[in-house]
Amino acid sequence: RTRLEELDDLEEGSQKELLNLTQQDYTNRIEELNQSLKDAWASDQKVKALKIVIQVRKLVFERIFSMCADHCTPLPDNFTTESVNDIAKETCLNWFFKIASIRELIPRLGISECLPRLTSMIRGIGDPLVAVYARAYLCRVGMEVAPHLKDNLNKNFFDFLLTFKQVHGDTVQNQLVAQGVEIPSYLTLYSPAIDWILQCIAYRAAETLLTEMMERCRKLGNNALLLNSVMSAFRAEFIAARAMDFIGMIKECDESGFPKHLLFCSLGQNLALADPPESDRLQILNEAWKVITKLKNPQDYINCAEIWMEYTCRHFTKREVNTILADVIKHMTPDRAFEEAYPQPSALVEVCKCIMQAFIKHQQESTKDPVILNALLHVCKTMHDSVNALTLEDEKRTLASLINGFVRMVSFGRDFEQQLNFYVEARSMFCNLEPVLVQLIHSVNQLAMETRKVMKGNHSRKTAAFVRACVAFCFITIPSLTGIFTRLNLYLHSGQVALANQCLSQADAFFRAAISLVPEVPKMISIDGKLRPSEAYLLEFLCNFFSTLLIVPDHPEQGVLFLVRGLLNVIQDYTWEDNSDDKVKIYTNVVHLLSAMGQETYLYHIDKVESNDTLYGGDTKFLAETSRLCETVISQILEHLKNLGKDETLKRQSHLALCFFNSLLAHADLRNNKLNQLAVNLWNLAQKHGFADTKTTVKTLEYIKLQSKHPEFSHFTELLLRLPLQSRT
Repeated sequence: RTRLEELDDLEEGSQKELLNLTQQDYTNRIEELNQSLKDAWASDQKVKALKIVIQVRKLVFERIFSMCADHCTPLPDNFTTESVNDIAKETCLNWFFKIASIRELIPRLGISECLPRLTSMIRGIGDPLVAVYARAYLCRVGMEVAPHLKDNLNKNFFDFLLTFKQVHGDTVQNQLVAQGVEIPSYLTLYSPAIDWILQCIAYRAAETLLTEMMERCRKLGNNALLLNSVMSAFRAEFIAARAMDFIGMIKECDESGFPKHLLFCSLGQNLALADPPESDRLQILNEAWKVITKLKNPQDYINCAEIWMEYTCRHFTKREVNTILADVIKHMTPDRAFEEAYPQPSALVEVCKCIMQAFIKHQQESTKDPVILNALLHVCKTMHDSVNALTLEDEKRTLASLINGFVRMVSFGRDFEQQLNFYVEARSMFCNLEPVLVQLIHSVNQLAMETRKVMKGNHSRKTAAFVRACVAFCFITIPSLTGIFTRLNLYLHSGQVALANQCLSQADAFFRAAISLVPEVPKMISIDGKLRPSEAYLLEFLCNFFSTLLIVPDHPEQGVLFLVRGLLNVIQDYTWEDNSDDKVKIYTNVVHLLSAMGQETYLYHIDKVESNDTLYGGDTKFLAETSRLCETVISQILEHLKNLGKDETLKRQSHLALCFFNSLLAHADLRNNKLNQLAVNLWNLAQKHGFADTKTTVKTLEYIKLQSKHPEFSHFTELLLRLPLQSRT
């Protein structure tokens, strides 16, 4: 403190203020901090002591900085030594002398900025582990402030090599024994620091530097720890070109401190990134596998085998790959050691996904090989069992897509029973993935249709029983699905397949199940994560259903059109949106269906299935029931049109009236006076308030005029005269 006061005494007997503090204030404050530092350290308050040290550093810096410039000329931001006055330089130099006199090394490390000097100073650290991390930190700082100074990095590493023999000295060995630390575990603590130093050295380094490093490692007796760090730091191309040299050095290493299999792992990682000379490739694999196959610990073995498997696949044929795989199975099967090798369940699933992706991509033909099927069923089962309540929908779709790809690739040819057995087994294994169940239902339906094709529609007792088994599979599986429209469409599709195979009672069961499911359709459904109204999808399904109902024969015990009547009751009871016209659109399609059912011969049939046109043969009771239902439906349509008579719904009324008019034009016998008058009324209603589309009405009139030229539509001429075209004005 006396020396400090002498240097700061700029004028005799005066007290110079610096940054609002006098010399006496500085002296008192430093003394106070000194005492606080001692008290904090004595009471084991290390954090507080560190904070005090930082405050002292700030005080010293601020004081010297304030002395650097004259009162009249402030110091510029980017000042140089020429800008600093002699008094400040002398004070700063004095502080460096004080710091250099401190016996402890760490304060000097924190303040001195001379990298070469710091490198030499680290030689004085007695603990080799502390010293190597001090060198790693110095290399890090050196790369930040002076990345071009490679000599300092090299000096750090070479100094470490000179002092590394301390590790085997009595002092370190006694400490390890006292603390119960094994030498292999202790040596692994050096790896991060050595790796970092070597990475700094190897950054953009020439290949000759690697040769120099290898020579130095040889002089140290091929120390395994250093050799591992060298292989981890330098470019893979450099390592691969000298792979045989490294193998020779690895074989000469002492295995007591650092296991050789870790060295082969590091070498294998480099060879996976760069190719060694072609003439050495087989010898490299043989030398490495001699060591790997002798490993007793399954985890150590599989860690090495995993790395070298990639090298084998890149450079050798199936024969060598199968040899490696056989050795892996031999090592990992006893005591089910393979179960401990999975780092986490997701890793196993990723492997399974890779296997299935490769199979789907490269398998050109369907297969029935039992070895392949059993193996891939196990793989798919593993993927399926990974699904839980937290699995994302995208992941579920991915897994289901892979499993479906496998299911589609399985074919037993004409052995349809074996094919069905496979689908039954798959259903039990993949019950938690709905898309897979959907695929299985479609596959079984396809199997039933293939059976029909083989038998040319003439089933024997055996094939008839088989297709009934297929139908039963679908009927049992569909209720387990959650998607409402998925179930509806599958009921319809499966019913069509049953009908095509003359399974009439089973087809009726499918259609009744679909009808009973319609009331459960919610108002909104989720599609691609967004809620959308369901009525449009329901309308689409019902239109498809009506097309099928045309050819479905009535059940002899259920009465005329029992399915149609049941469906109409469901439609009537369904709660439709107030601003929706979908109910009328459905009723319009029902009119189309009933009109087609009144024909003597239907437009299409299913082979060997007698539809109602054949069963009833134009029976008057059947036609009367059809007409009665048609009148009921038309009355519902007209009631809805009447309810749209308000100002805000007139446009909808006009559009629906014109649509229904076109339906009558296409499906009704307009020679009937009542229907003819109804058509005229609908035309007038559509035009009444000027909302009718002019282009549509003009084209409609042109169509009527064109059709009236045909003899069977001569009555259209009179109708045309009763259909005025009103302008919007």
